[in-house]
This record gives sequence, C-alpha cells and structure tokens, in this order.
Amino acid sequence: MRVKIMALITACLLILSAIGLAFAAAEGNARKGKFLFRKNCRTCHGASASDIGPDSRTQAEWLTIFSNPAAIPCYGQWPEEMTEQDQMDISTYLHDFAKDSPTPAKCS
Repeated sequence: MRVKIMALITACLLILSAIGLAFAAAEGNARKGKFLFRKNCRTCHGASASDIGPDSRTQAEWLTIFSNPAAIPCYGQWPEEMTEQDQMDISTYLHDFAKDSPTPAKCS
C-alpha cells in the first residue's frame, strides 16, 4: 500500500514537472526579443524607437496586440525569415518591460 502511494505521488510530480516544462518552453526569451526588436522594428519605428517601445503600452495591451500578430499594421513589412518563436521573443521582451511592469524600459 505504501509503495503504491509513493508511486502515485512520484507519477503526479513527474506529470506536474512535464506540464511546467511545457509552459516554460512556450514562453519567449526577452533578451533575444530585445535584440530582434532592435534589429527588425527600430528600422521602421525611428532610430530612437520613440514612437514605440516596451514602455509605450501596458502588459495587457502587449498581450492583446500579440494575440493576433497578423492584425498588427506593420505585420506585412516583417522579414520573411521571422519565425513564430522570434515573434514570441519580441512579445515577451515588450511585455516584460511594459510601462506597468516592475521594470519598465525604453528601447535603447
């Protein structure tokens, strides 16, 4: 009986760990997103990115915007080689440093 309970607990922990890893893999990389934002977005949004940057929107606004990237006005001008992961990285960067985040940042 005790062995079965331990096996059940171990199985539950493994399942929860797998779910946690799946969610972690689904997130973007903010550091890479900052690089990609500078490389791909600043060319159209000004040399200083003064009209758009992480602190130009709230976290909720960035989530809404990137929930449907094809609806973003400049989407058609994005490089063809930009992958969904690249988009997620940029979205994570903008979200993590939004004006209502604990560490708001301008794109510099």
